[in-house]
Amino acid sequence: MAPQGHRYILSSLSSNTIQCQYCTQTFSTRGIKAHESSCLRKRQKKRDDQEFALLVAQASGKAKKQEHRRHRDRKGCHKVQQAPSGDNVLAAPANLALIGPQDADYDPGDAMSTDGNSLRPHMIFRSDSDRSMSSNGPGIVHDNNLLPPIASVIAHPDPINTFKTEYHPNAHREPVIERFSVFGQAEANKMRLHVDDEVPWTPFRSRADFEFAEIVHQATLNHDQTDRLLKLVWRIVDGNTNFTLKTHADLSKAWDLAMSQMTPFKKHIIPVQHKKETLEFEMHTRPLWDWAMDLLNEPLLAPYFVWDAQRLYKHDGIDWKCFIHEPWTADRWWRIQSSLPSNGAPFAIILYVDKTHLSSSGSVKGYPVITRCANLPVDIRNRDGIGGGRVVGWLPIVPDDSGEDGKLTYTNLKRVIWHKLFFKLLKSIILYAKTGFAHECHDHITRWLYPLILLLSADYEEQCVMTLIRGTNCNCPCPVCLVPSTKLYDHVMTYPLRTAGEAQAHVQLYFDDRVAGEEALKEHGLRPVKVHVSHIRFLGYVISINYQNVFWNVPNSDPHEIISQDSLHLWHMGLFGRHKFDDLKKCVGDLGREALKKVDDQFDAFPRCDGNKFQDISKQILYASHNVLTHNEDKPGYALLRCIASYLELDMYISLDVHTADTIAAGEAELLVYQELLEEYLDLQGDERTKNWNFPKVHGRKHIFHDVLEKGASRNFSTRPNKKQHGPIKRAYLRQTNRKNVTNQLLKLDHIYLVSELIRSRIIHLDKECLRCIALESELEDDEDETKDDQKFVGHIHLGSPQSLTSFALVEEANRSNRAFANFRKKFTIFLNNFLPSNNIPLPNGLTWLRPAAEDTLQEYHYLKVNYESFVDWKLATDYLRCNPSFHSHERHDCTLIRTHDKDGNDRNIFVRLLFMFKYVVGEQTLDLALVQSMDSPLGTRRTVDRDLRFTRLHAQPAALSEFISIHSIIRGALLVPDYDSDTDFFVVDYVDTDMFLRSRRKFF
Repeated sequence: MAPQGHRYILSSLSSNTIQCQYCTQTFSTRGIKAHESSCLRKRQKKRDDQEFALLVAQASGKAKKQEHRRHRDRKGCHKVQQAPSGDNVLAAPANLALIGPQDADYDPGDAMSTDGNSLRPHMIFRSDSDRSMSSNGPGIVHDNNLLPPIASVIAHPDPINTFKTEYHPNAHREPVIERFSVFGQAEANKMRLHVDDEVPWTPFRSRADFEFAEIVHQATLNHDQTDRLLKLVWRIVDGNTNFTLKTHADLSKAWDLAMSQMTPFKKHIIPVQHKKETLEFEMHTRPLWDWAMDLLNEPLLAPYFVWDAQRLYKHDGIDWKCFIHEPWTADRWWRIQSSLPSNGAPFAIILYVDKTHLSSSGSVKGYPVITRCANLPVDIRNRDGIGGGRVVGWLPIVPDDSGEDGKLTYTNLKRVIWHKLFFKLLKSIILYAKTGFAHECHDHITRWLYPLILLLSADYEEQCVMTLIRGTNCNCPCPVCLVPSTKLYDHVMTYPLRTAGEAQAHVQLYFDDRVAGEEALKEHGLRPVKVHVSHIRFLGYVISINYQNVFWNVPNSDPHEIISQDSLHLWHMGLFGRHKFDDLKKCVGDLGREALKKVDDQFDAFPRCDGNKFQDISKQILYASHNVLTHNEDKPGYALLRCIASYLELDMYISLDVHTADTIAAGEAELLVYQELLEEYLDLQGDERTKNWNFPKVHGRKHIFHDVLEKGASRNFSTRPNKKQHGPIKRAYLRQTNRKNVTNQLLKLDHIYLVSELIRSRIIHLDKECLRCIALESELEDDEDETKDDQKFVGHIHLGSPQSLTSFALVEEANRSNRAFANFRKKFTIFLNNFLPSNNIPLPNGLTWLRPAAEDTLQEYHYLKVNYESFVDWKLATDYLRCNPSFHSHERHDCTLIRTHDKDGNDRNIFVRLLFMFKYVVGEQTLDLALVQSMDSPLGTRRTVDRDLRFTRLHAQPAALSEFISIHSIIRGALLVPDYDSDTDFFVVDYVDTDMFLRSRRKFF
């Protein structure tokens, strides 16, 4: 979908006054947009109210007929309703979207007609709701007999771009239908938080004390540096602030007091028996339930928790289409809530475990456990700061023993140690996972929260430890299913999924009958780790603990089900970084030094990307090597490029933040295409093949779309945000420790960081509240009157980096050697006299033909900000574009996708390169314009290489045929790279982001 424009999309105009197109009143140009938005909204509301009045009249008859039936069913309306086994959230029938939880026998045809003029009485339509893709919803609707108040119900005359949210039956909440802008703007519509804390920096004695301590911690200053900085501060302080810290000891004391606000780490010594020896291992944990209570009791986070499973739909003008993004919109959350009591809700935990090198040499390692709360929106839980990831454990690394490594007993010992230690982390939630915990939520509803592990995010090595499988060389090396080790590359066949129950049965058989059990364990790739069951007393309850696999003790936390396929390890660092990229370098190297240099030079000419090493390389390598690894020069190398092109398609589908049945189906279909291309590449290698492609990470792709259906978009279980948290730990080790017994030091520093973020969040909230109080009441009312549907597109474009005023003559003189600027003023004159009348802009002073003079002035701009609606999640996205002859000492002219018309007047989208951006004043009106080079020259028959490598090829118009456009016709930015064998051909980089990828695949250009 193109960005939602308004009538200003083709021009940026300003004058003293202008007439409103709706009420014919006259307003200044500064206020006309806001007024017309408000005026249109009022007209729309009046029309909606009229339609709603008709709707109520139509619905009243049906409501009376159903009154007796609803009264009869009311007693059972709060019973738990479990979803049928194997239900797929994306495969929900269309009529389900229009039926309330207590009206299963209601005719779906009565709910909404195809023209949107008939509305089910109990279906709540909202235009002012605060529901969105990342927010919690309203409270329980207790009486299903009553029609909603007219003020809260609006029948949207146009169903396109409306969203519907269905809640789990246990939530006892009515479905909600919302307008597009309300659904996507939840963060701005959150209810105002009331936090009674005028001194949020407590226990620091002043705000200045905290801010100084925060800087010292973030800058990783040592004791001596801190003391010297404090002496300097006290020499220059003027007494206007209450700054009381004088030494590092004062600073440490303040942090010690502050750290008591959050759950500290605890140290555990765990004894393990091995060969008649008792080995002791040290572990540090922050009890998971204490961490959970820290989150639940934080008022700044309270409004953002989501407890109930949801099914979300978007209307496409024909039907409701289900989509998923967050974990609570996927299948597994729905099934879990169905298994809980009617007032129960999951408290869903995400755990990440991975080793990291602390020292640059790799000799010192850390083993942190990081947790996140899946009940918080992804934009909160995946970021730094309050509500984000937290280190909750620090595992010991069992040392290597040259005399024991490789032996089954020592390998099993490492697993026993891992699970016994991990029990210390999970111990605090095991009881509550079975009994629940009563908690009054922000919506004043008391829910019984049941903690569980929703996701395990880890590399394959840790996955084997978590699930207690034997690993790469066993009969069934996948931790999720029972695929044979010889069929890992096969994505056509689907094999039975593993379950914790079956694993327990096989282990029990092993200890009952060694011979039969050993055979069963080998067949299923399981380890015979010794079973040890003990009973512990916790909060007055006796709990049986199974040390075989610690996750078996937590209900709804089957380790085979919660293991997730991670793109970073599986795709970017794994399949591409360690396999495809190595093969490609070998193919290019076999063609000689000239081929290597050519690829390197073309790679260096590619625009810089965002720094995700292998992910960026994979997106660039096709365009940098397609003219080297050609079909004639290197058939295996060309087949590898085709394989990489399919890999990129898959990576784009996996990376989507919002999924529908269509994107899942397209991704799974592409997976089979990828397998065919991989087999073709391997066949062409023949006897020269040196690599075995039958390994677990190749098979992992088989489960990734199943994970999306079960757990939501892949960013929910990505290890990338957790890997990022290794950075501060490494910096703290290098700058703030003495390199001895570093665990205690690192965890204390991490705890300080956590408390610092908490206090900083409260100070930010206090500052916002102060600004709110200072603001004039009239300004607040004006903000509330702004129409929400237009708000996100009010600033479609913004020109920045203005240059000095110049003239047409100077522009032509400065660009004399550039053919694109030939006859600059003449072409502009023709454009202007066609553009103004076509947009109903009168020429000044009654002129019939406007002739700009050579000395007329214009103002050049080097920077452009473009807001557009994303094809992926329908939210506002922003591109930052440059048109600068010297941007960091390099010429830069970015490309864009624009909206225009063909010769027959039909809508058309084309790519252009920005050559010159400027503002020009006509009378009292200002135009935002650009000189561009169009990329729409005819191409002829599509080339074989373009079809094989999925290239979108463009052919540039000659520079002399440059033309002017309104900057408001720009849809979004685009990344184009040259075909290095042609001066006029370019490729669209479809993989620059998921929005451009979907636009390309949906033939938007």
